[in-house]
Amino acid sequence: MPPISTRLSYFIRPVSLGLASLMLSGCFYANTSQAPIATTYPYTEQQRMQAAHHWDVLARHEASNILQRERVRNRDLYITQEDNAALHAYSGGEFGRGFRTLLTSELVSRGANLTTVPTPNSANISIDVEVIEHRDRGFIRPPVGAFTALTAGVAVATIPFNQWREPALALIPAGILADTTSGSWTHTGNEEIIVTTQIIDGERILYSSSNIYYINAGDRRHYAPHRVPQPPAIPSVSITDNW
Repeated sequence: MPPISTRLSYFIRPVSLGLASLMLSGCFYANTSQAPIATTYPYTEQQRMQAAHHWDVLARHEASNILQRERVRNRDLYITQEDNAALHAYSGGEFGRGFRTLLTSELVSRGANLTTVPTPNSANISIDVEVIEHRDRGFIRPPVGAFTALTAGVAVATIPFNQWREPALALIPAGILADTTSGSWTHTGNEEIIVTTQIIDGERILYSSSNIYYINAGDRRHYAPHRVPQPPAIPSVSITDNW
């Protein structure tokens, strides 16, 4: 009868071979999946429009880009008006009116040829605003440095218990850190706009530029007043005299 060590070796060898086979098969299938795995885009930044000054910044940007194009630099340009003429000063759509005025001022100040009415030789500048509302967004990473600032504030708050006499003094460094970094933070939000400026000559598009911004949900009427929820109509009750 063979010794115990020999008999154990007979048993261990197939078991080891089986385990090795399982490990190899696991490595072979480790990078496979029955469905695509969700991933993220590289870190990017997107600005938020929440002041008329931001409209002016966009108008300056567009005016500079327009006048850099040889095909439109020396053309007569006419800025088309909004399609909905029924809008009045208090019904919304302030961005459309304001941006057209700001773009007109920027182009004229830079020497562009603008006309008050379209002419046979003029090219038309059209401005389109598309409002996007995300209804089911997943997790969005906080601003870069948010967790660092939070943990730094917590860490600093524990210092006075060991070294400082007045606990409130511990919040001063954390406050300075927050003041330094919070100016670049804003919530992501679920509403965005795409502002497209085009210069069209007949059937040809001579210039096209699109810019994307976040907006505050309460500012939707600035950009798309027709998409602002209206209050329910109050039913009217009429009383008739049956006498």
